[in-house]
Amino acid sequence: MALPWLVLLLALPIFFLGVFVWTVFEHFLTTDVPATLQHPAKLRFLHCMFLYLITLGNIFEKLGICSMPKFIRFLHDSVRIKKDPELVVTDLRFGTIPVRLFQPKAASSRPRRGIIFYHGGGTVFGSLDCYHGLCNYLARETDSVLLMIGYRKVPDHHSPALFQDCMNASIHFLKALETYGVDPSRVVVCGDSIGGAVVAAITQALVGRSDLPRIRAQVLIYPFVQAFCLQLPSYQQNQNVPFLSRKFLVTSVCNYLAIDLSWRDAILNGTCVPPDVWRKYEKWLSPDNIPKKFKNRGYQPWSPGPFNEAAYLEAKHMLDVENSPLIADDEVIAQLPESFLVSCENDILRDDSLLYKKRLEDQGVRVTWYHLEDGFHGSVIFFDKKALFFPCSLKIVNAVVSYVKGI
Repeated sequence: MALPWLVLLLALPIFFLGVFVWTVFEHFLTTDVPATLQHPAKLRFLHCMFLYLITLGNIFEKLGICSMPKFIRFLHDSVRIKKDPELVVTDLRFGTIPVRLFQPKAASSRPRRGIIFYHGGGTVFGSLDCYHGLCNYLARETDSVLLMIGYRKVPDHHSPALFQDCMNASIHFLKALETYGVDPSRVVVCGDSIGGAVVAAITQALVGRSDLPRIRAQVLIYPFVQAFCLQLPSYQQNQNVPFLSRKFLVTSVCNYLAIDLSWRDAILNGTCVPPDVWRKYEKWLSPDNIPKKFKNRGYQPWSPGPFNEAAYLEAKHMLDVENSPLIADDEVIAQLPESFLVSCENDILRDDSLLYKKRLEDQGVRVTWYHLEDGFHGSVIFFDKKALFFPCSLKIVNAVVSYVKGI
C-alpha cells in the first residue's frame, strides 16, 4: 500500500518542475519585453510565475479539482494584510455585495472626500484582499473615505453581474454618504483595467440621476472601454507584452460575456460587427484618432473582415454601451465629470485611453492625462510589493493621489 504513495510523492516534484519548465519556454517563445521597460529580468520572472500559476490552474480545472480563476484567487488572497494604525478598515455587505470601507481615524473639521474604487483583474483575478494595500494607501494619502467594491466573477457569474454589483453598491453608498462622513460634492470614482471600464460605464449610467449626488471626478487607470476593434495600434504593438496579451484579453472577454471561445478569431478580426455599426462608430474607433507618434512602432493599417452574422448573434452584447462605454452618445459624454486618465506605453489597452480621452475632450470635458513610457498593464498592483516593485507602479499611484487631493 505504501508503494503507490511513494511513487506519487516522487512524481509530484517532477510534475511541478515540468510544468514550470514548460511555462518558461512558453514565456521566451511568445512574450515580448520592450526595451523601455525597467527591470526586464524581474518582469520576465514575474510573468513566468504568472504563466506557471495559470497553467497549474488550467490543469487542476481539467482534472476537476478547482477552476483556474478560483485557484489564482485563493493564492493571491493568502497574502497577509497589514493593519494601518491611521485607518479604520471595516468589511461590510451591501445586500449580498462584499465591500471594504477605509476611514481615517483622525478627526476632521469637515466631511471628507469620498472615493469609490472598483478593482481590476478582468473578472478573473482581483479581490478585496488583493487590492487592500492600494486602497489603504489611497485612503491614507488623500485623507479620504474609500469604499472598495467586490463583485461576482467568472466562472460562476457572467455579464452583467460585474456592472450590476458595482452599480448597486455605488448607489447604496451614494445614498448614505452622511453616515460615513463624506462630502456629497467631492465623490470620486476610481478603477484600473476592467475596474476602469466600470468607472466609465457607471459614471455614464448615473448621468441625469437627480436623486443622487453628482460624481465630482472619475479616475480611469488603463481602462478597457471598447470591444469593437482589437486591432488598434497598441493591440498590435503590445499583443504579447506582460501581463495582458491579446489572446488572454479576448479569452477573458469571452468568458465574462459567456461567448464560446470558438468565436475568438471573429472577435479579433472584427467580423462580428455589422458594417452599418462600423460606419456608425468609426468616427470614434478609427486609428486616425490616435496621435501619429503612437503608430510609429510596428503598426499595420487594418480593416475588418467579411461580416459573419452567426458571430454577431453570439457576441452582439459585447457591443452594448455597458461593455463598450466608448460608444456612448455625445449627450451623455458631454455631461460626464472631469476625468483623470492613465495610459501605459507598453499596454495593449493604451489606445483605449487615448480614444476615450479624445471623446471626452471633444465634448468639452476637462481631462488630465498621465502617460508612462515605462508603464505596463497591471503595474499599479506592484507599487507596495517591495522586491517586486517597479518605478512606474509608484508613479501611477502618486499621480492619482496628487490628482485626487486637488478635488
